[in-house]
Amino acid sequence: MAIDFHAEANRRTYSGRRADDSWRDAVGRLVEPVNAVVVDVGCGGGTYTRAWQELGAAMVLGVDFSDPMLDAAREAHAGLPGVDFRQGEAAATGLADRCADVVFERALVHHTPDLGAVAAEAFRVLHAGGTYLIQDRTAEDVAQPGSPTHPRGWLFEVHPRLLEVENRRRPDPAALATTLTAAGFDGVDASSLWEVRRRYEDREQYLAEIGTRTGRSILHELDDAELATLVDELRDRLPEGPLTETDRWTIWRATRPA
Repeated sequence: MAIDFHAEANRRTYSGRRADDSWRDAVGRLVEPVNAVVVDVGCGGGTYTRAWQELGAAMVLGVDFSDPMLDAAREAHAGLPGVDFRQGEAAATGLADRCADVVFERALVHHTPDLGAVAAEAFRVLHAGGTYLIQDRTAEDVAQPGSPTHPRGWLFEVHPRLLEVENRRRPDPAALATTLTAAGFDGVDASSLWEVRRRYEDREQYLAEIGTRTGRSILHELDDAELATLVDELRDRLPEGPLTETDRWTIWRATRPA
């Protein structure tokens, strides 16, 4: 069963994590965050909303369609200067025309059925010359083999049907670039990023997140017995000590023409 983003039980599934320097460095090479107005669409628990503020953005608006997740985001981050959270859809944010320098969408587009409408909304919200950043995984990213630093790859070895789910929902790079161009964007390019997701004190801390499906929507496709099997398999494959989890992503950058 797919994740229910509106369920109270899942309100903190995307909370409690900090964006790593590997992400900050990559973003800093793609756009100038200092003094920018940033809209973080699909902000979830606000991890990257906070990160944009820490990178020097003048204002960051976190937008999400889930009231429970927005409640968790506000509890954790709303005290930060220049940060606000608002309820809205990816294709209908409710924000003013041309109000942002950057529109950022991480791990969002694989959940959206109408990429054209989402891209059109980003185009509307951006200033002329503004930057649209989409961070998501392609089928090639998903296919990276599992290892102690990339245990996500082992999910699909243990339960191969998850790979079918992933490949159905992941964006095709050429189709996404065409969609962005059709929405009016210029200069569409893409780059790969190995992002450190989180550093764990030991294997069991990581497995506790897996066992509760924290921050990983794909795990909601498993029933409890399948999830328990996955935890046991990962325990056998991972070392006992500290663990650094990395994931490979693709970041698309596009510009609204001046």
